[in-house]
Amino acid sequence: MASRSRRHKAPQGARDGSRRRVPMRLLLPCLVLVALMAMLMLRGYVHSEILADHRIQPEASTDKVPEKILDGGPVIDTRSGRTASLRIPDHRLVLTFDDGPDPEWTPKVLDVLKEHHAHAVFFVTGTMASRYPELVRRMVDEGHEIGLHTFNHPDLSYQSKKRIDWELSTNQLALTGAAGIRTSLFRPPYSSFADAMDDKSWPVTQYIGSRGYITVVNNTDSEDWTKPGVAEIIRRATPHHGKGAIVLMHDSGGDRHQTVQALDTFLPTLQKQGYTFGNLTEALDAPSAHSKVTGASLWEGKAWIFLVSASDSITGVLVVLLAVVGTLVIGRFVLMLVLSAAHARRVRRKGFRWGPAVTEPVSVLVPAYNEAKCIENTVRSLMASEHPVEVIVIDDGSSDGTARIVEAMGLPNVRVIRQLNAGKPAALNRGLANARHDIIVMMDGDTVFEPATVRELVQPFGDPRVGAVAGNAKVGNRDSMIGAWQHIEYVMGFNLDRRMYDMLRCMPTIPGAVGAFRRTALERVGGMSEDTLAEDTDITMAMHRDGWRVVYAEQARAWTEAPESVQQLWSQRYRWSYGTMQAIWKHRGAVLDKGPSGRFGRIGLPLVSLFMVVAPLLAPLIDVFLLYGVVFGQTEKTIIAWLGVLALQFVCAAYAFRLDRERMTHLISLPLQQILYRQLMYVVLLQSWITALTGGRLRWQKLRRTGAVEAPGGPVPRQRTHTSSSDRRPVA
Repeated sequence: MASRSRRHKAPQGARDGSRRRVPMRLLLPCLVLVALMAMLMLRGYVHSEILADHRIQPEASTDKVPEKILDGGPVIDTRSGRTASLRIPDHRLVLTFDDGPDPEWTPKVLDVLKEHHAHAVFFVTGTMASRYPELVRRMVDEGHEIGLHTFNHPDLSYQSKKRIDWELSTNQLALTGAAGIRTSLFRPPYSSFADAMDDKSWPVTQYIGSRGYITVVNNTDSEDWTKPGVAEIIRRATPHHGKGAIVLMHDSGGDRHQTVQALDTFLPTLQKQGYTFGNLTEALDAPSAHSKVTGASLWEGKAWIFLVSASDSITGVLVVLLAVVGTLVIGRFVLMLVLSAAHARRVRRKGFRWGPAVTEPVSVLVPAYNEAKCIENTVRSLMASEHPVEVIVIDDGSSDGTARIVEAMGLPNVRVIRQLNAGKPAALNRGLANARHDIIVMMDGDTVFEPATVRELVQPFGDPRVGAVAGNAKVGNRDSMIGAWQHIEYVMGFNLDRRMYDMLRCMPTIPGAVGAFRRTALERVGGMSEDTLAEDTDITMAMHRDGWRVVYAEQARAWTEAPESVQQLWSQRYRWSYGTMQAIWKHRGAVLDKGPSGRFGRIGLPLVSLFMVVAPLLAPLIDVFLLYGVVFGQTEKTIIAWLGVLALQFVCAAYAFRLDRERMTHLISLPLQQILYRQLMYVVLLQSWITALTGGRLRWQKLRRTGAVEAPGGPVPRQRTHTSSSDRRPVA
């Protein structure tokens, strides 16, 4: 582990004034989140959830539409300023299918066409062609013709020329990526017969022609989308008196089984009457509407299809992960509520005792590195303890006079040990070597104990199976918004968690701010380890593997100074999450162990990994889908779902505050915490993952302290004279 003396060195860029580059471990999480959001947006656009316009223009007058168009055929050519229309020759039918391709019905339509040796024109939408490119390729390979039907199927009479161009170009892009072709055929959404052209749709048709497209409407409309029955579909689709016609059908947009059945009867029946079924250009004896695409344009189309496929796949995975994280979050809340209630009933029942009252003196180790602003409050709070203590302050190479402050206090039973800066684990081990008593209490140099804290903390050692005890760490500086958010996190997340893990007998972490150990247990596991940046989690897991019980003492309260800026909070949580990952990896062998170590490995490690590493990493999906749903989806349902999750969190938080006898007023900031504070924790955890996966090394980050934290009741007394141990009341 990097020594703490090096963690304050300013980066070279900061010293010489040069511009600092954003570290990759910060940049990469942002890029990942942006990429995921982009994929979700792309998927939403392709599925017509974004930029979709479902308005339909009512009928308008026809004053501006030329008569020869209104009285003409279904093929309208306005290219290069022309105003012409074409009819289909007699006994020729052009079957057209709109809105596809559909993964269920289009293959069945193609099978029927192939069986009866007929060709057709498929007017595909870009959304469907992008998602099912293999069906577009099959259409082309089997000799059918493709036409554009816009990308998102809007009524173009409502759209600007820029939007019309976008609909056409992206539709062509999808067609190019799917089949390597472009087409000159176009059918407007919601179109009908030529005589239905009006003053709203005619300008669009003229503009479409100026872009090089032939507009295709129809002569007969099967109205198969209404599912009127097979016989009625055939009747409506059949032209009169051997006339040629363009027949409108659909291969997508809903249940099309009647269309398939009608087609299987319609084709052979009219073929016997002398009709032929070909492409539009075949019916008009014109060159193919398709043109092959090569070069960069082809690769752009292929890239589009790849990105759409990737967005669908990634979104599908995200939805599954969202279900997983939702189950984990709800399961964790339920588990915390049930087991926390059971823990509270057990330790609060009348007459409950861990064993014989523990009254012998204990050694309190206070590792301190540049804690000049806090150390006096810390030591004086220990002197006010209701339990006999010896205090050992290990000055770990401080440069601010921390050791001198303690020595100048001249307090009894307080010793100062100086050492060169070697890190917190080394300082604790040095203190352990100099401790006189069999029970070791560890605390941070910025923490204040209540008078009863040590007494409450050591009572579980009345049970000889207990090797370590976790106390109740609380945020002392909770007046700021960021302090209040951490206060909620400590009370709800950490302490409810510890009650739950206590009941499951797999406590993952004894907080460095307030914890106690049996000396023999510490010595058996080799003392505090420098292998990880989370020495408190590391030693706790080592205790479990050695067969000791680790329990939670709810009344052993310690008031610690939480980070007061986002930068300091980031540094602290980055170290915590990275160190937790290191500890999990270090003790992964417990999964295969037998006895207590195996029990912790097969219950504790999976729970810690799920609830502290995996679930928080995936939890941003909730917020990503929330944002997407509010902006582009079903806003009302999305908000209701989010409020439901928030209500569940509020219930857990309120119960935790009730157990800890905290004021509920702090919960006012819970919704804002979920929106802002939680996002920061997500990115920190993602950054930790990246650091771990890339083999990066993380250094300690010393937090700036103010020394303003006091235990409830005001400043700690200057000194307290202990009564004899015989007068001390045993703790229930």
